[in-house]
Amino acid sequence: MIVVPGSIPNMMRSFANDLVKSLKSTSLKFCYFAPMISIPHKTKQFLVLLIKLLIVGGAFYFIYNQLANNDKLDWQKFIVIFQKNQSIGGIAFILVLSVLNRFFEILKWQNLVQFIHKIALGEATKQVLGALTAGLFTPNGVGEYAGKALFFDKSNTKKAIFLNLICNGIQMVLTVIFGIFGLLYFNAQHNVITPKTVTILFGALVLLFIVLFSIKKITIKGFSIEKLIHKINEIPKSIHQRNIFLGVCRYLVFSHQYYFLFLAFDVDLPYFTLIATISAVYFLASSLPTFQFLDFAVKGSVAVYFFGILGVNEWIVIFISTLMWFLNVVLPVIIGSYYVLNFKSSSKARET
Repeated sequence: MIVVPGSIPNMMRSFANDLVKSLKSTSLKFCYFAPMISIPHKTKQFLVLLIKLLIVGGAFYFIYNQLANNDKLDWQKFIVIFQKNQSIGGIAFILVLSVLNRFFEILKWQNLVQFIHKIALGEATKQVLGALTAGLFTPNGVGEYAGKALFFDKSNTKKAIFLNLICNGIQMVLTVIFGIFGLLYFNAQHNVITPKTVTILFGALVLLFIVLFSIKKITIKGFSIEKLIHKINEIPKSIHQRNIFLGVCRYLVFSHQYYFLFLAFDVDLPYFTLIATISAVYFLASSLPTFQFLDFAVKGSVAVYFFGILGVNEWIVIFISTLMWFLNVVLPVIIGSYYVLNFKSSSKARET
């Protein structure tokens, strides 16, 4: 989950607002050959259903395409390893970690949304998984912001988008922190980057923070770092503390699921070496702009390089990256598709 530092881009805000207006308005209108032609209620219902089907159909197409047409996935080798190490307990354990990974994300969202109003765990689940499905084939999951905003009144749309920024932001901050430590540990053992380069990168990072702090009062199109900090401070500290705790829990679950999958594929490396490499890979891969449905391909490419240095076979790395994507993106998207197909805007839900 990559978020835009500093402020929400105007393009994303505009997209979200337009999407909310189009789905929440009582009379959907469009301009094509004749200006401002009102669409009948039945036609509007059909168009909304068509959009839902396109989202779900597109999601399943991309999933199938990536699994069926990836030449690097040798399913015969996978079956041999699976038959050799098959264990009902082991499979169940990996699946439980996937559930926990998404569960902590749902708890994070439920915790943050109480700043607007309290929602039940089931409602939080619907919003998180539905938005995940909507954001599957948008750049860096931008569609997730609009997807969650649709569950709220127009007056709370901007708050919902901002809270999602906070939700994803803390996960990104943790990814950067753990990733830097993992990268330094990996580099200390294998000297991929020279000490001089590490010093330059660290100096550049410190300089960046100094620059950001010094220009925090500068306003660009109504946005500034100082205003962002003020908005963040409006949220109670108890919510922030719980958000950080749940973010750490989610990160530990995700990284250790990666770790246990390597053990399942007979990769025999020291614990700290594996965890450090996983943290470094996740950090570097998450820093690259991509689409959710290509997430495993990006992470897999970075992972192949780093684990190749450790002597791990390329096909094992690719399979594990694909499994992580399948368990933590594909399965939640399948469930989220149900929520997308049964979606009702907040105003329509109140009417019924």
